Amino acid sequence: MRFIRLSFAFLILLIYPHFLPAQDTIHKDTAAVRPKFVEDDAVVAMLDSLADLKVFSDAASPFAQKYPPWSNYTETEIPYFNDSVYASRIAQMNENSPFEYVYNNEVRTFIELYAVRKRKLTARILGLSQVYFPLFEEQLDRFNMPLELKFLAVIESALNPVANSRAGAKGLWQFMYGTGKVYGLKVSSYVDDRYDPYKATIAACEHLQDLYDIYGNWSLALAAYNSGAGNVNKAIRRSGGMKNFWAIHRYLPKETRSYVPAFIAASYVLTYASEHKIFPSDPGILYYEVDTVTVKRPLTFSQLSEMLNIPMDEIVFLNPAYKKGVIPATPEVPYKLRLRKKFVGDFINNENTLYAFKTKYAQSEGASLEAIYASYRETEQYTVKKGETLAGIAKKFHMTTAELKSLNNLKKNYVKPRQHILVYVPGSSPKIPDSLIRKQEMIAKADSAKSIKQNKDTFKPDSREQEKEAVAPPKVHIVKSGETLGSIAGKYKVTTNELMSWNNLSSSKVIVGEKIKLQGDQQKPVPGTTGSSKTAPAQTSPKPSGGNLKYFYYTIQSGDNLWDLADRFDVTVAQIKNINDIKNASYLKPGQKIKIPK
Repeated sequence: MRFIRLSFAFLILLIYPHFLPAQDTIHKDTAAVRPKFVEDDAVVAMLDSLADLKVFSDAASPFAQKYPPWSNYTETEIPYFNDSVYASRIAQMNENSPFEYVYNNEVRTFIELYAVRKRKLTARILGLSQVYFPLFEEQLDRFNMPLELKFLAVIESALNPVANSRAGAKGLWQFMYGTGKVYGLKVSSYVDDRYDPYKATIAACEHLQDLYDIYGNWSLALAAYNSGAGNVNKAIRRSGGMKNFWAIHRYLPKETRSYVPAFIAASYVLTYASEHKIFPSDPGILYYEVDTVTVKRPLTFSQLSEMLNIPMDEIVFLNPAYKKGVIPATPEVPYKLRLRKKFVGDFINNENTLYAFKTKYAQSEGASLEAIYASYRETEQYTVKKGETLAGIAKKFHMTTAELKSLNNLKKNYVKPRQHILVYVPGSSPKIPDSLIRKQEMIAKADSAKSIKQNKDTFKPDSREQEKEAVAPPKVHIVKSGETLGSIAGKYKVTTNELMSWNNLSSSKVIVGEKIKLQGDQQKPVPGTTGSSKTAPAQTSPKPSGGNLKYFYYTIQSGDNLWDLADRFDVTVAQIKNINDIKNASYLKPGQKIKIPK
């Protein structure tokens, strides 16, 4: 027996080394397999973006006294509740809301995210809600929509006014460039309306209402807001025609499957924040402390900060739409500025002085508003093609590489195929105010007079003849190949907005051979001419209507919706609705013919 055991042990010793290479191979093979990359959750990423928001002082919250004492917990303890408590509270929310609030494991996961794992950031959201929720509620009430939709911005941006997603969505309501354009949010080299809390909130209400008109269900409207109506429609078809979020849940994109549960969880946690011992972090400002003033001439944040002694961080926080700290306003195109009420009086009393105030930056760096306006141009979205480089794209659109990087906040010198970037509209001319044009012409005229005095042999036409010629430009221009509305406006020293108004155009697109009127009902003298010194009142574009718009007919195809059509034909949803007298977006049916403004 002992001999058998010894023989077995000897056999094992002989065989064992042969296993080592195999084990090592297995280890190497396993190590060679690259682990799957796990992308950051979009909701968590937006929460984390609050960590660097400068407005928070993290001081003792002024709202804490509104919450009941927590005698049953120590200072460091976090309240936990069982499923029955969550289910009961959410059921009560459901009874008082047109939104479908339900409780399940997915909802619980996001409740734990907001109430436990990221509770400090949730406290910041509560603080920011004092700034933005009153604005959201005002607009939602104006559109007769559920006030609970204010919690959607929590999911989209964590109430960070300068939130920017990996996909390029921006602002509190995370509008992509194309969708924002459909709802009237403009982007230029100095202003991005997607960051404007007021304009973006109105656009979000219009977009959500259009989505609800299609589905008649707020959960599906939210899903479509996140992933687009096309993905929701596909999920409905794959589910056999079910129009219920939980019925089509598994057919939706991964991020969208979490979207509605996250919305329900955020609604719950912010409603029951006191029960979870979460108090608002003070952002240092409240909605009712803020007022709006109108800026009629170019102004920089530096001028406001230095002359009125307003903290720069506060100006930036309240006015995130001005990308470079510049308000490119003119009497013809004024802009809104948001300040704390305590500074509004100082602005009004010192407005004219403020426009002329020279900051230390302007004195030391030689910065001029003329230079700012020289680079102020309209933008459009461009999709990078395979093989294109940043320098090649810049050359294609008559830009410098530095301008292209600055416009898109690019840190590196390369772009990827199918990447969306902003470029200047080809042929668009700088939007220089008449006052600056007159100033430049006065300087040029003075230089010309000096030159004539120094060289009497130089021939110079009589200035009165020049003025006479300038007063009578042609009345109509016929569009030639390669011309744009911007280049035509620059040629005749008028603005693009004036041409659109005089010709009842709904967009800046023009067609070769089209006749463009160069003046309105009353002729406007071109810059540099004689005449009244008073500035003519600015003409505003008429509201689009079926009676004064050029249009063509389009036949509705299966899956078409208003905002996709608006994006495709470069018009707005409101224009399509007005010209067709559409009250409800679900009015569209395959085979139906509708008018599309040109």
